[in-house]
Amino acid sequence: MTPPMFRMDRVILLAGLPLLVDTVLFAVRHADETLPVLLTTWLLGALCWAALGLRHRRPLAVALFTLVAAGVYYPLSSLDGLTPGVAFVLALYTLSRAGQLIAAVTLAVATMLAMTYGEFVASNADQRHVDNMSMVLFEGWFLAVIAFGHAMRVRQAYQEESERRAAVAERLRISREIHDVLGHSLSLISVQAGAALHRSAKRPGETAELTRALESVRDTSKDALRELRGTLGMLRQVDEEPGGAPTAPAPGLADLGRLADRARATGLAVTLRTDPDPLPPDAVGTGTALAAYRIVQESLTNVTRHAAGATAVRVQVTRDAAELRILVEDDGSGGAPPGGGSTGPDDGTGSGIGGMRERARALGGELTAGHTDSGFRVTARLPLAPLSEGQA
Repeated sequence: MTPPMFRMDRVILLAGLPLLVDTVLFAVRHADETLPVLLTTWLLGALCWAALGLRHRRPLAVALFTLVAAGVYYPLSSLDGLTPGVAFVLALYTLSRAGQLIAAVTLAVATMLAMTYGEFVASNADQRHVDNMSMVLFEGWFLAVIAFGHAMRVRQAYQEESERRAAVAERLRISREIHDVLGHSLSLISVQAGAALHRSAKRPGETAELTRALESVRDTSKDALRELRGTLGMLRQVDEEPGGAPTAPAPGLADLGRLADRARATGLAVTLRTDPDPLPPDAVGTGTALAAYRIVQESLTNVTRHAAGATAVRVQVTRDAAELRILVEDDGSGGAPPGGGSTGPDDGTGSGIGGMRERARALGGELTAGHTDSGFRVTARLPLAPLSEGQA
């Protein structure tokens, strides 16, 4: 695909052809130059316009060439053709947009000084080619094209920075999703596999508990794979063709029971309460439901990883007219999970408590986490109507 700037170069080159033809026709009818002078000036005009095709690759060289060519053309010819002058103005614009503002201003000032010297010092009053008003107009044109080129460069830099920030934000979002999908399930798999190995070593004759533990590992692995496929499907669904393979829906409030069952399989006594009970499928929007699911998921993962001695976890999800409130509290005594506690730094990496805070803030809510007298508590408030992109 041809870049837009090079497509514009083609348009400029094609637009210059009528100027060159008009210059030749006017010279043949009205100018008094000899044939060598006529050919020389026409060739200079053609070369100036052709040089514009290189203005993005060599902006300073093209600007210098068009300036020198115009400096030779206008004193040599009695015909005030537009081609060299317009080519020089376009070269100044490109030079300014390329970031060489000082060079563009220097060339413009040098041009005006040379024109002033030629018109007011070296020429007689009756030999002037440019009147006072035209001199002022030339100065205005030079300043305008240089300022416009610089403004376009600033605008382009702003757009590129905005795109870069959007790409970084998208990478963080993907990282957070992958972390939340796999971190919880792999932690449970590790705990369950360790428990199965311990039981097999201590009680080689008892296979029922070992079988249940391995079945739990299998089910957790399947759930992790299903969620991973669903997450990757959401990431690429924008580019999917109509009629393509359907992707798994994003997990939500209806899947909290399965999260609790997984945690119970590790030996935790998990109490799950919802208000209203059960929560209707359309209790909240998809984005809020996914955020609530991930917050509960990450909180339970932190209990299995970091809450030493934890035996019970209380999960409570309440919806009222304005917001969804989440509470996850354990009775363990471990250190604060990665990402900082309620007073710790927010790393913003999309993992741990920092990632949960980012999720809540993205929807216009808030999340706090910290130690209590009996364990560790995570609370979150998510609005039922998330912030729009323009408000976030």
